[in-house]
Amino acid sequence: MKDVNLEIGGMHCVMCAAAVERALNKLDGVESASVSYASESASVCFDESRVSVRDMEKCVKQAGYRVLEDRALAQKREFRSLLWSFVISLVLSLPFFIMMPFMFFWPHAPIMHLLHNGWLQFVLATLVQFGIGWRFFVGAWASIRAKSANMDVLVSLGTLSAYGYSLYHLLIGNPVYYFEASAMVITLVLLGKLFESRAKAHANDAVDSLLQLQPKMATVLRDGQELSLPTGELVPGDVVLVRPGEGVAVDGEIIAGESAVDESMLTGESVPVHKTTGDKVYAGTVNREGAFRFSVTGTGQNTMLSSIVKMVRGAQESKPPIQKLVDKVAAVFVPTILAIAVLTFLITLLAYGGGEEALNTAVSHGVAVLVIACPCALGLATPTALMVGAGMAAESGILMKDADALQMASKVTRVVLDKTGTITKGSPEVTDLVVLSGSREEACRLAAAAEQASEHPIGQAVFRYGQQVAGELPPATEFSAQVGRGVEAVVLGKRVTVGKLPDGFPEAQAAMEALEKEGKTVVSLVVDGVPAALFAAADQVKEDSAHAISRMKEQGIEVIMLTGDNLTTAQAIAAQVGITSIQAQVMPWEKQEKVSALKAQGQVVAMVGDGANDAPALAAADVGIGLGTGTDVAAQASSLVVMSGSLEDVAEAIQISKRIMRKIRQNLFWAFLYNSIGVPLAAFGLLSPVLAGAAMAFSSVSVVTNSLLLKLTKKGNL
Repeated sequence: MKDVNLEIGGMHCVMCAAAVERALNKLDGVESASVSYASESASVCFDESRVSVRDMEKCVKQAGYRVLEDRALAQKREFRSLLWSFVISLVLSLPFFIMMPFMFFWPHAPIMHLLHNGWLQFVLATLVQFGIGWRFFVGAWASIRAKSANMDVLVSLGTLSAYGYSLYHLLIGNPVYYFEASAMVITLVLLGKLFESRAKAHANDAVDSLLQLQPKMATVLRDGQELSLPTGELVPGDVVLVRPGEGVAVDGEIIAGESAVDESMLTGESVPVHKTTGDKVYAGTVNREGAFRFSVTGTGQNTMLSSIVKMVRGAQESKPPIQKLVDKVAAVFVPTILAIAVLTFLITLLAYGGGEEALNTAVSHGVAVLVIACPCALGLATPTALMVGAGMAAESGILMKDADALQMASKVTRVVLDKTGTITKGSPEVTDLVVLSGSREEACRLAAAAEQASEHPIGQAVFRYGQQVAGELPPATEFSAQVGRGVEAVVLGKRVTVGKLPDGFPEAQAAMEALEKEGKTVVSLVVDGVPAALFAAADQVKEDSAHAISRMKEQGIEVIMLTGDNLTTAQAIAAQVGITSIQAQVMPWEKQEKVSALKAQGQVVAMVGDGANDAPALAAADVGIGLGTGTDVAAQASSLVVMSGSLEDVAEAIQISKRIMRKIRQNLFWAFLYNSIGVPLAAFGLLSPVLAGAAMAFSSVSVVTNSLLLKLTKKGNL
């Protein structure tokens, strides 16, 4: 058996994906086929002796879709096409948008004589209906062939019925038209599809960003020579030299040298990890200080980085897209309305005894049913609430990539938080200074001067703190950095060391251990061989983290912290912000496993993170919330992005999603209330097509007004 991944184009909803999946599974030689609407791809396991990829492409084409060679290019073309279609449709529909308020509030205005011209409306509506709106007919036909009814069927049915009856009236000279319904619905639905296309165009940026972490070239030692080779040419057993500041190209094990390696790509922690002979190093990590050599153990698809990429892709493709509320009801609504309209026509025709008058009456009653059921309000219910809500969210720096994540965010029961850069600021700061001898100012002056040239995060924290306390710093000479031991320099004629505390000073050792129990990293200032001070540094909690976590708890959400840091530090941070459920020293795949385990328990999980190490868990969660202050990888693997990096805005994003979903449900309720009342009245002849059109328009106005009420909701309130 062989596996292949096909990029599928032309899918409009999950029912389209189901149609492609059924078609592929019917092919002789296909063992299994799984189609994801979210990633617009099909994973197929097949027997290549019985079926070929070419056969699959033909099968997909026969089902009404297409296999893409370059999905990124196809997505860009689709977005441009949608954009131009929307702009043209908006221009052609503008007279109808202008006419709507005049129809209700100033029906005899002079402009109404021009706008109500039947032939002008016919030309404009025809261009929109059969030009711009042709894509909906194609989608509706594909849906019908798949024995389902999606939004395309709903849009096609409603707009075509309004258009057809308007054309009938135009031809018989009756100045009662509903052309505006067909044009306006198509324009608004196109706007929604434009937003969806924009989100999908960036769906795979996360994977691309992850791949950029791996260096393209590596320095390899072969036959006593240093060779610069492409990463793809490395093989297990090669010896690779990594100098300070260079990235690690592939996975391996150190055989000579030592250094501090930035593994934030894996752990999310800002403090580099000390590495020496026998320790493992991973592709995508960065060497900060010393040089070392390592033996290659994993290349290509066998590196840790490739595993993370694979996990992100797998989680994206396995995440089931949520069926849109309108599509759910459309499957029942559309055939029901058709049946009612046909029954109304037949019963009315029989009741009036046949003849031309009976036919006209039957047509009037039947079309009244279709017009009152025209999905203007349904078409407006979701996009208007989304547009208003998304605008409010954007003002708060919250970017919502798709409606599926928005709907799931309103149902979240568990929020999983990364620690470093999410709950905390992401970089160490000096929190304590214990002076053992001399003055505080002198200790800060000497330590900061020695650390001026240091690149280590703790050293930089000591430098910043010391500079703030001591002000102008004296020069340092004879500077040297020793991996795992700290820095050494001569300052004001004194030999100064900042780093590891030397043995033989029990009082200083006791003070250091007390600080370390609080989860802090401690370095000592040693002057001419005698400890002078201890500097304790820690990643500080963001000012608003505790309050934001409290807000989430008030919404009935359990908050969990997962971190790659040690348990002592994790417990100290958790205690400050009120989190009781923590798990420390977790790797990226373990974060993903925890999220998946919570989902398996029936929980709706939101994952909040800012680093590349969080990407698999962000993609696996029901709602991935990336922080804009973090890495591009985290932001792009997420469905919601909080630009400020504040957990307060994460709590606000969840509340906004709840408000938007409540408005959408209210809008759908009102839309269907009009139908549930209006359809029976129309069927029994108690509602003329003119009144049906007026009721339909009023339902649209009420839905838009209800959506605009979102703006009256204050931040922090449900």
